[in-house]
Amino acid sequence: MNRAEIIDLLIIIKENYPTFDSSADSVDRHFKYLHDFPFDRAVQNVDEHIRTSKYPPNIAEIRGSLGEQIERDRMKAQTAEYFAARDEARKQACPPPPGWKEELYAKLGWS
Repeated sequence: MNRAEIIDLLIIIKENYPTFDSSADSVDRHFKYLHDFPFDRAVQNVDEHIRTSKYPPNIAEIRGSLGEQIERDRMKAQTAEYFAARDEARKQACPPPPGWKEELYAKLGWS
């Protein structure tokens, strides 16, 4: 989000929570923690918060659980890539040559 979007977001909060601090310092503080967060998702989280709470949202509540969702999606994609690589390896795998195991056991001195 940019500063203008932070201000728009704080206006939405201030309209519903008149005691909410929307000063320049508050804008700076919110910008520090929300600059990397998508505005539309923040508005959705604030709207949901307004419907369910009589207290103004803090920064963590504005961010919601998007960070966790992004991390879950990243881990899901990474897991899918891993299993795809394992499937490809399984397709290309072949059994060891005949007698390989016995030769290895002989070299190791096992019977």
